[in-house]
Amino acid sequence: MPSPATPLIAPIICAMPNIVASDIVSFSHCKRRLWYDYNPPADIEPSEPDPFDVLIQDLGLAHEQSVLERLGRGAELEEANSVEHTQDLMADKTPVIYQAQLRDQTNGLFGKPDFLILQDGGTYQAADAKLSRSLKKEIGIQIAFYRRLLGNDLPGIAYLGDGETKAVGDKFDGPLDDFISEAQQVLSEADPPDVRYGNSKCLACPYHEICEPAFQAAEELSLLYGLDSRSLPGLEAHGIRMISDLAAADTDSIPDIPYLKEGKKQRAVLQARAWKTGEIAKLNDILLPEGTWVHFDIEANPQTPAGFQHVYLWGFLKPPYGLDDFEYVWTDRLEDDRDGWLRFLDLVDAYRAQWPDLKLVHFASFERDQIRAYAKRYAMEDHSTVTWLLDATEGPLYDIRKAVTQNLVLPLPGYGLKNICKHPDLVNFQWENDESGSQWSVVQYFEFLNTDNDEKKQALKDDILTYNRDDVRATRALEEWLRRL
Repeated sequence: MPSPATPLIAPIICAMPNIVASDIVSFSHCKRRLWYDYNPPADIEPSEPDPFDVLIQDLGLAHEQSVLERLGRGAELEEANSVEHTQDLMADKTPVIYQAQLRDQTNGLFGKPDFLILQDGGTYQAADAKLSRSLKKEIGIQIAFYRRLLGNDLPGIAYLGDGETKAVGDKFDGPLDDFISEAQQVLSEADPPDVRYGNSKCLACPYHEICEPAFQAAEELSLLYGLDSRSLPGLEAHGIRMISDLAAADTDSIPDIPYLKEGKKQRAVLQARAWKTGEIAKLNDILLPEGTWVHFDIEANPQTPAGFQHVYLWGFLKPPYGLDDFEYVWTDRLEDDRDGWLRFLDLVDAYRAQWPDLKLVHFASFERDQIRAYAKRYAMEDHSTVTWLLDATEGPLYDIRKAVTQNLVLPLPGYGLKNICKHPDLVNFQWENDESGSQWSVVQYFEFLNTDNDEKKQALKDDILTYNRDDVRATRALEEWLRRL
């Protein structure tokens, strides 16, 4: 669908700004993002499409086509090319209308549901194909938007990416009313709305380079890691409106406010001071577990037809932690998923036999979560190696990120592995491929799956392995840095 900045339809003369159903996606991220969609900054340079976003779009279109084929079996199906054509097809009682176009001229609303499906009694039901595995709020509001345009009480349908079909009734009518009212208010303003900064949200926004300098200049409190945005009105009411104010504050002088109780005040003040000075604050002595450390990291594909995460790479860095000490389990395709899982368990058993005091060191909770998911998927919750792995007290899994977040305050906007390890004044570990990352890895893996060229296939696999090896080398570098501290 074209950008809202390029009108989809001829201008409509009405009292309210026009709202397009797809605006719900931008609005769910940020009100200011929606405003910029309609008022694009003149000095922003067009950026290359993000490869992962392109992949998701392609997968979404493929999912839409699979639903289209399913609906088209045994039923007459027509593709609409305008609002008027849609009305003609509806008048003719076409069983399935693809890419319908619906307009409410009075209220300035326009939407393109993927499908309109004729029901008994001659009423149409709106349906959308969504790659998501769950009925997220923005999906519910978008389908409620189509129901509003149709003007009937039939529930809408979401064909989700895991094969499930979800009905959308009147549950989202209230949130839809709120969205329309707020979006129209935002778009009626001459200036972009005031919003809070959010690190992951803002970094993914196409207008990031426009907004962030202003946030930095204003020392916006929401720039600080770990400070709940819901606590900011309470801080501002107390006269703490900038990072400098918080950095200068006496912890004891800050009253208890919602989402910033006693235990979090000190951390908030120290985070503000770290932002101002670039210095590390140490909260506690860092006590790392004893044992033989093997660093552990996985790469997974979240976009499988089966609806679950497929771990295509289980990577390890074992002692003495050289480049040649990287070991892994790899699966070429989804059909090998169970085999890869069993080979992972076998390799863990071999490490356990070699090092009875084994510690499998990972960063954040993803690795533990996937082991738990795999055990459930293959009914192996009671498998002896699995129960040992997941034992919270005696098991070998150790999340090294907790050693950072529980003991240190760092001058960083986020506490991800690359945030910490790439910083020149902290760990200062650099990845061989600066563009590599978890989403990058998924893109490379899909290219690996979809190429028949053996040489290219091997090169793609080598690139992914290099990235995963750098991840476990990074957690090893983080370990060494923490031990020096």
